[in-house]
Amino acid sequence: MRGVCAGMAASAALALVPSLRIAARDPRSESEALAGMAAWAGQFTPRVAIEPPATLLLEISGSLKLFRGLEALAGALRWGAAEMGYGTLIAAAPTPRAASWLAAAGHEKLVTDPAQIEAALAALPVSVLVCAKDELETLEGIGVATLGELRTLPRDGVARRFRRTLLDDLDRALGLVPDPRAFYAPPERFRAAIELPAEVSEAEALLFAARRLVVQLAGFLAARGSGVQRFALALAHRDREATRVEIGLSAAARDAERFTMLLRERLSALQLREPVRAVALEADDVTSLPGEEPELVFEKGRPPGQWQHLVERLRARLGAGAVHGVAVRAEHRPERACVLADPGAEQMHAYFGERPFWLLRHPKRLQEIGGVPHHEGPLELLAGPERIESGWWDGDDASRDYFVARASSEALVWIYRDRRGDGGWHLHGVFA
Repeated sequence: MRGVCAGMAASAALALVPSLRIAARDPRSESEALAGMAAWAGQFTPRVAIEPPATLLLEISGSLKLFRGLEALAGALRWGAAEMGYGTLIAAAPTPRAASWLAAAGHEKLVTDPAQIEAALAALPVSVLVCAKDELETLEGIGVATLGELRTLPRDGVARRFRRTLLDDLDRALGLVPDPRAFYAPPERFRAAIELPAEVSEAEALLFAARRLVVQLAGFLAARGSGVQRFALALAHRDREATRVEIGLSAAARDAERFTMLLRERLSALQLREPVRAVALEADDVTSLPGEEPELVFEKGRPPGQWQHLVERLRARLGAGAVHGVAVRAEHRPERACVLADPGAEQMHAYFGERPFWLLRHPKRLQEIGGVPHHEGPLELLAGPERIESGWWDGDDASRDYFVARASSEALVWIYRDRRGDGGWHLHGVFA
């Protein structure tokens, strides 16, 4: 961009772009980022090895059929890395060292035939070898610039003049000797962070950086065959404690698009107290992802789980305490039989008789004329009585006879006669 390219001296880059911002490399952050990429890459194969400072090695022979071939798999890796903000050089070879050297040299080749390894490596510069600077200078001094030229030298002479490991590396790359690797073991919990290039004052502008972390989280969960029901975005400030944005789901999931949508809803309503310098994504409660739930009757013909997505969006926008479900509990007193619960919570299977959909917060006293209860006219008793006597143990005991009645407007109501005191009639619920 504007003449600046990789490998250029800082002074030359500043001469081209005086306003260029130069940041020192942070080896620790780079190592953490590479480990995060390794955890994400585990969704493609469980055999991922880290080769510092910037290389991941994936053993993919067992994954090719699942991902429909090498080209498709390489495309998926390239796309996912770009979603997280990383550029990639992808190479494939029958040996890990050959693949690593091809990528290090910038050769994006997909070599599948072991017989082609030597030809693919011959044109690579000797700089891909992990050796001392003086050894590279010696090779250049004798006119050896490529691995192919190095291979033409007598092995005994090379072994005497250079370290034995140089020939061993060549043999490992060619598949002549084994090249075992220690595979990366992902952590039990997920945490990843990004330091922003400049402080951000608007919460919605944080979504771009958060999206990179969400993609990494989704890959981490896919690699483990797991999901999360809640995660948190921590926003770091200069002089204040970090702001935590908690996200809850109705059921465990690992869908990056779903996570991003919920974050967008929360960030759109968030007022930042101070500009943000870095963002981190944390997920502690990683659980095995259950199978797909059966469709509800009213969801037939629609994509399954849409009601769950609606609940999650409402909670993200209005707050977790603003959206609830209703659950039944073992209590005969109608006003105490239902409690607030998480949407989709497991229900107790209980049957207490006919119950109205709407229940009054407080029963309404009804007028009685000629022994007949009245509500917008006389009520006709259709069913009952259902006697409820309960609550003597908590001081709020009830003794009532409930009836289903029809009003003159044809509405069905739920009324009861109090068996204590004056024995009056009360309206407690409406069926329709």
